[in-house]
Amino acid sequence: METEYRDELYTKRVRAGKRTYFFDVKATKSDRDFYITITESKRVGEEEYEKHKIFLYKEDFEKFLGALSEVVGFVKGELLSKVEVPEQETS
Repeated sequence: METEYRDELYTKRVRAGKRTYFFDVKATKSDRDFYITITESKRVGEEEYEKHKIFLYKEDFEKFLGALSEVVGFVKGELLSKVEVPEQETS
């Protein structure tokens, strides 16, 4: 009897209007390594979705997080103070 391989270890969903973002921690088939996938799912019709995915490997986590923090900090500190942004609900 074969056992079903399940690579997903953890998932976090973020809803943002017509878009939903999925942050998934996945294991490799050997279960000795892991990586993160970030998926943007956007509704483009009644039942159709357009998906885009980024694979992020553990050796790049810190560089990716640092760059993301820097870019978000720039937007918050330099750009958002110059424009009025409507509040979004959090989920």
